[in-house]
Amino acid sequence: MKELSEIFQREIKSKGNVMISVTKVNVTTDMSYARVYLSIFGPKQDEKKKVVEEVNGMKYGLRKMLGDRVRHQLRIIPELQFFEDDSLDYIENIDHLLKD
Repeated sequence: MKELSEIFQREIKSKGNVMISVTKVNVTTDMSYARVYLSIFGPKQDEKKKVVEEVNGMKYGLRKMLGDRVRHQLRIIPELQFFEDDSLDYIENIDHLLKD
């Protein structure tokens, strides 16, 4: 999670006013797959899906960057799957409903 966060912050140049952070990573027990949840700040809700699609399009390059960073720590570099973490939107919606 830490290494992926650094890759997004330092190596991936985002378009416009979009900030991407890694909120959670679930890795299978055999280390072959990793579900990476991204929190996307900046764009509107419908544009967030496009950002996740773009990141999924770059997943092989991101896996290589991750492998270069952790090659001495892990024997297998997991295949990455990216998803939008909507927990902040959910919390914001509940907060809005409670205020009304």
